[in-house]
Amino acid sequence: MPVVPSSLTLGSVTVETPVVLAPMAGITNAAYRRLCAEQGAGLYVCEMITSRGLVERDERTLDMLVFDELETTRSVQLYGTDPVYVGKAAEILCGEFGVAHIDLNFGCPVPKVTRKGGGGALPWKRGLLGQILEAAVAAATPYGVPVTMKTRKGIDDDHLTYLDAGRIAQEAGVAAIALHGRTVAQAYSGQADWEAIARLVEHVDIPVLGNGDIWEAADALRMVEQTGVAGVVVGRGCLGRPWLFRDLAAAFAGEEVATLPTLGEVSAMMRRHAELLCQHMGEERGCKEFRKHVSWYLKGFAAGGHMRRSLALVDTLASLDALLVELDPDEAFPLAELGTPRGRQGSPRARVVLPEGWLDDADGAGSHVREDASETTGG
Repeated sequence: MPVVPSSLTLGSVTVETPVVLAPMAGITNAAYRRLCAEQGAGLYVCEMITSRGLVERDERTLDMLVFDELETTRSVQLYGTDPVYVGKAAEILCGEFGVAHIDLNFGCPVPKVTRKGGGGALPWKRGLLGQILEAAVAAATPYGVPVTMKTRKGIDDDHLTYLDAGRIAQEAGVAAIALHGRTVAQAYSGQADWEAIARLVEHVDIPVLGNGDIWEAADALRMVEQTGVAGVVVGRGCLGRPWLFRDLAAAFAGEEVATLPTLGEVSAMMRRHAELLCQHMGEERGCKEFRKHVSWYLKGFAAGGHMRRSLALVDTLASLDALLVELDPDEAFPLAELGTPRGRQGSPRARVVLPEGWLDDADGAGSHVREDASETTGG
């Protein structure tokens, strides 16, 4: 049985607890990263940004590159389909933004990304994947910044890429590879294939991080035991549950902890989240950003439809406070929600949208369409 790791080493970066917050578009901004970091140790990755957007100084892209004052290890996920842009963007992140870790996205299943040959579609082009990884590593190495990558099993069950991607990443000098145990066609549906993660661990010599279906701290330990991963990546499991990182830190320290907050404690967490958003974005925008989190925080609690709708329309911290005091602070955490999926799931896709002729040549760089400078995606 694999030994449960107590920390994670990514090149020059040592992560106190082998847990990484997955970058999620519109979610993992500076406020949410701070909130999660207040709960437990780990590596907290910024929302994904586009390489072209950064190189061309797109305003929306630059607005996303905001870090909390207490964010000691700046980590950013970068998206791109052009080695030149990716290399230049990596140099900018290291030289101008003081980033300590860069993760490259090769796992996004969103159609607007895959139709350009990006995200989870890109590893099919082994030559292009190698060029992008080598460009990023070359740009980051002089700064001592490790580069990692995140990917999926493949485009679909007939076009798997993860083992080749692992080999290419290792040869390019990548510090670690994270594998989401689903194909692009699956998106977020079905179950993650942890056996594929275990096969990748056996296939490469660099650290492998496992991603997919980690809803509780016990799931993270089970993934380590079943696959031998060096650490885990947590995405949807922490939506409305930032205290999951407290449980994860305890679990990897050998403690058995399962935080079951009362509705009053959840309300306090909601207030802290909104407060941090307002500090970083201003009250109007911060409250608007907070609205999307309400349903996740209240999942399984008895708060009625009217209360949920009102909370999803808050426009000031004062209006939020007035509503939160109406919630029953003593209501117990809904145990039925433990271990259940959170966030989007959806259905598998009958067909992954790809550039014309994309599957015809797996070895070359292939033709690809440049990403838009302001494009953002879900990871």
